Amino acid sequence: MSTQTVSFTNRSGDTLAGRLITPITGETKAYALFAHCFTCTKNLAATRNIARALAEAGIATLIFDFTGLGNSEGEFADTNFSSNVDDLVAAADFLAAHFDAPRLLAGHSLGGTAVLKAAARIDSALAVASIGSPSEPAHVAKLMTSKRDEIQQHGVANVTLGGRPFTIKRQFLDDIEHQSALDAVAHLRKALLVMHAPLDDTVEISNATDIFKAAKHPKSFVSLDNADHLLTRREDSEYVGKMIAAWATRFLSLEPEQSSYPQEGMHGAAARTRADGFKTHLNVGGHPMLADEPVTVGGTNTGPAPFDLLSSSLAACTTMTLKMYAERKQWPLESSTCHVTHRKEKSDSADAKPIDVFDRILTLDGDLSETQRARMLEIANRCPVHRTLHNTIDVRTTLTDA
Repeated sequence: MSTQTVSFTNRSGDTLAGRLITPITGETKAYALFAHCFTCTKNLAATRNIARALAEAGIATLIFDFTGLGNSEGEFADTNFSSNVDDLVAAADFLAAHFDAPRLLAGHSLGGTAVLKAAARIDSALAVASIGSPSEPAHVAKLMTSKRDEIQQHGVANVTLGGRPFTIKRQFLDDIEHQSALDAVAHLRKALLVMHAPLDDTVEISNATDIFKAAKHPKSFVSLDNADHLLTRREDSEYVGKMIAAWATRFLSLEPEQSSYPQEGMHGAAARTRADGFKTHLNVGGHPMLADEPVTVGGTNTGPAPFDLLSSSLAACTTMTLKMYAERKQWPLESSTCHVTHRKEKSDSADAKPIDVFDRILTLDGDLSETQRARMLEIANRCPVHRTLHNTIDVRTTLTDA
């Protein structure tokens, strides 16, 4: 595998330090986001080993330091469970903007609990894995029992965690008391893998039971046998990474989809939807794509919905047509932007079916005269897709053997 140093900005404007671990041979099949344990960093051996195991399976994995830890900016004393969740969402946004949106989320200890909470805000994620994670964020308050009264009375105290001193403020305790991970698990609507060591003396196995009971299927549990909480033995952390990769294969569709139609250069599309959801693999003119439905209607939002794709066809055809016309006329069109939305509108007649309305908004950049802009509007209404939508359409369907 190979390692790329990256950084991104969180909600508060702090720069967070990360590493993207990618496969060194073969293509990247999916991207994952991994959250380290409470007060740990991305440099924890277990975190690195899990990320490497995922990369070996073709899953590029982003590991990063939460705010105020490791090489990331910010003050740890000002962070809490909610800010950790925000950091994860920022990390997912960074992946989506610069590489590809994460389809797998995983986290260790409280990082796993944060992942369970953040999953609802990361639509691209299809599968989530927790490793030795508390069922509720408030569990970590046990680590501060001796200092709890001091924190409540004075608003702040120095607490030793994992042999290192940390400043903990009352806002941290208040935040974890008002956060519920189990509610998030109950509404997860993503595949879940719970991994836990039965003899974990930091986070009891009962936490894994609570998470598993709260989740809906598909859900799985893997016992980590005699591993310790921090997975200090290399064989344990490598095992965790390999197990997550093997389990995720089923839900991330890591095997490439094959389709004999259409071939590159042909005008057309092929689609394949399987029985385990709405996620659909497309081959559009030789270009692989995904389509899906929003989470609100039972999909996983891994790609645009069918009417969004239809709207995008009209938008793309419009701007391309305007560019060709402007070049032919040698008009100073610098760029054109087209936003298209689709909706159903009731007809004036009570017996008539609702009509499909595509609302199209154009923005033309360039030193164009009012006459030229008016002409461009006329040309937009003549783009090929626009004309097709207004034509009489005949869809002919033939059923063939598989």
